Amino acid sequence: MSREEQVVQRARTSFRAGRSRPLQHRRQQLKSLLSFLSERRRDIIDSSRRDLGKSDNGTELFEMLVLEVEIKLAIEKLAEWAAPRPVEKNLLTISDQVYVQPEPLGVVLIIGAWNYPWAVTLLPLVGAIAAGNAAVVKPSEVSSHSARVMEELLPLYLDKDLYPVVTGGMSETQELLKQRFDHIFFTGGSAVGKVVMKAAARHLTPVTLELGGKSPAYIDKNCDIAVACRRITWGKFVNCGQTCIAPDYILCEASIQDRVLEELKRSIKDFYTDDPKTFQDYGRIVNQRHFKRVLALMEGGTVAVGGDADESQCYIAPTVLKDVTGDSDVMKEEIFGPVLPVVSVSGVDEAIDFINEREKPLVIYVFSSDGKLIGRVKAETSSGSLLANDCLVHFTIPALPFGGVGNSGMGCYRGRHTFDRLSHLRSCLIKQLNLEAVNSLRYPPHTAGKLGWTRRLLLLQVKQVFLHVERMKMN
Repeated sequence: MSREEQVVQRARTSFRAGRSRPLQHRRQQLKSLLSFLSERRRDIIDSSRRDLGKSDNGTELFEMLVLEVEIKLAIEKLAEWAAPRPVEKNLLTISDQVYVQPEPLGVVLIIGAWNYPWAVTLLPLVGAIAAGNAAVVKPSEVSSHSARVMEELLPLYLDKDLYPVVTGGMSETQELLKQRFDHIFFTGGSAVGKVVMKAAARHLTPVTLELGGKSPAYIDKNCDIAVACRRITWGKFVNCGQTCIAPDYILCEASIQDRVLEELKRSIKDFYTDDPKTFQDYGRIVNQRHFKRVLALMEGGTVAVGGDADESQCYIAPTVLKDVTGDSDVMKEEIFGPVLPVVSVSGVDEAIDFINEREKPLVIYVFSSDGKLIGRVKAETSSGSLLANDCLVHFTIPALPFGGVGNSGMGCYRGRHTFDRLSHLRSCLIKQLNLEAVNSLRYPPHTAGKLGWTRRLLLLQVKQVFLHVERMKMN
């Protein structure tokens, strides 16, 4: 029996023993996870710096803060989320109990990503714990220092049988995927996402795939271009461009392209100084393989800003490309690095067509002061999310479901959405052994009279629901 199989069996045995189900246990584990973040802060920050060159404050802002908010929300709302959810009754069930009861799925596999090794790995774990599941955590081997800290220290705070950490590379992940899980939560690229989904299909295991794609940013010529470029610059070059929801490329009219390039250049200097290489809040590419991949994508476009690179440090300066077309190499895959192409279009019509000709992105950004234009982009495109006049910040709102569509993923999470995603929402109807005269309407023989009474009862229920909705609108 492989190590991975043993880990999964222990987790399932612990789950079947009922250890993860009591709300008190869930709260205690969530509070322990919060203690882990607080007491091991230095270890977490150091591992992020060694993996990705993140500054102390950068890790606090983009990894720790979102986790702390998520955990505290789950602790506060746990009883509400886990409670039975009453639903509308009909006249045939008026005296019965009718509700939806969230119940744990079982054993969840969480496969994390390397770009935000703490946030994107532990956010699903928060939901898994809150929903009463066991969870096997597989951090990315690419962010090796973070994975090692997670493996060594997390079991000191959480139940090591219910929430084990398994480290390793492709062979360990493949061995995990051979095991039977009740849900698989994967964050990463679409190529590996297909492998995960294929493995899950062997056991009919449901999956949540948080992928990525080429998220566009359209800049309307009549908006405040300086502000738009400042916000795009921030969203693009955070974490050295290694963010799944980073704006991947800009679409704008040729008449404003020079202005856009100038404002991007100004914003890069304002944020990262004249020498980003020495600036503490500018990170590094995670490894040399990705460094070479991103560098190769720059070929074919004209460097308008930046372009400097140092392989020994996995450093690529914040870079903006012009003279880019839809057929350029940089437009054929998600960049996932600090390179921002600017593509000219004739206007919003062509921008919408350009977006729709490609895979559905994780997010579409549109910058405009025209509500009708924003509405057109929203109505005539499809994406995991749409954000107008800013970048990234929709991820900070736990009430908004975060996830992709089509090639950018399936399923969503954050806050209650994670709880529901990792729960089975069980339909429950608790009847009494009385009122048999009413129930006899459904018994054979199926006469026209019985059918007429049943139809009238059900239509009357529809009418009551309609009147209830109308009263709610008036109030």
